[in-house]
Amino acid sequence: MISIPHKTKQFLVLLIKLLIVGGAFYFIYDQLANNDKLDWQKFIILFQKNQSVSGIAFILFLSVLNRFFEILKWQNLVLFIHKISLGEATKQVLGALTAGLFTPNGVGEYAGKALFFEKSETKKVIFLNLICNGIQMILTVIFGIIGLLYFNAQYNVITTKTVMILFGICFLVFGILFSLKKLTIKGFSIEKLIHKTNEIPKFIHQKNIFLAICRFLVFSHQYYFLFLAFDVDLLYLTALATITSVYFLASFLPTFQFLDFAVKGSVAVYFFGTLGVNEWIVIFVTTIMWFLNVVVPVVIGSYYVLNFKTKNRI
Repeated sequence: MISIPHKTKQFLVLLIKLLIVGGAFYFIYDQLANNDKLDWQKFIILFQKNQSVSGIAFILFLSVLNRFFEILKWQNLVLFIHKISLGEATKQVLGALTAGLFTPNGVGEYAGKALFFEKSETKKVIFLNLICNGIQMILTVIFGIIGLLYFNAQYNVITTKTVMILFGICFLVFGILFSLKKLTIKGFSIEKLIHKTNEIPKFIHQKNIFLAICRFLVFSHQYYFLFLAFDVDLLYLTALATITSVYFLASFLPTFQFLDFAVKGSVAVYFFGTLGVNEWIVIFVTTIMWFLNVVVPVVIGSYYVLNFKTKNRI
């Protein structure tokens, strides 16, 4: 193994930190400044018309609450390795979010969180992050399917036959996965994954599910309240069904965190367009959601990235 001088290693770590933070700020600026679908004049006019200190504070509070539940989820899961403080969990979640900004579907978060632990704990950390994100994905699928069925019953976007075919495909996929659960690829199998999951104490799983539900309810209702702020008058159940459908379908599309609002925005434009909502309002609401729940945490996470000190991983 080639030994890297300490000074060289320090320089490389600093360079990587600056590249991550610099790249994050560049992509954020580029998306906000050069998106021709964002009519800032319309936004300013509507904002001045409906501005409310309490309303703004409430939306910001929901953003804090959204990320806070994610931090609590991670702190809870890491108990399987060792106890960490809320401050340490915050540093790991926000730092990893910043590091994963440029990777498809936030894959970089896995490596980002692992860097905060000893090398011997890397596999456990990656697995726990899989559990952390996995439960959120499962809830997105469950609520999304319910929302999609409700939306389709109201507006008949797809036929009943198509719905049955989609359910048939889902059951077929689950059946195939179950039958191949003992199939091992490079030492990994579904059966082994289930066994590893069962090793985690039940109380950790229960708390993880509860916090994931709380987080889902927070960000879906933040979406809803933003539409109300833009004078969009929709029935509560219809709005929630549409929002959960958007998150469900968008979650299956490969994307990067810095393009998240563009992907969700394109799906949202179709669904809310069916309800007669103006395209520019949908795009602005989606952009604000992205700004509050990704950009702001990434800016804070940049501080943790710049102050990151490597563990003994060589």
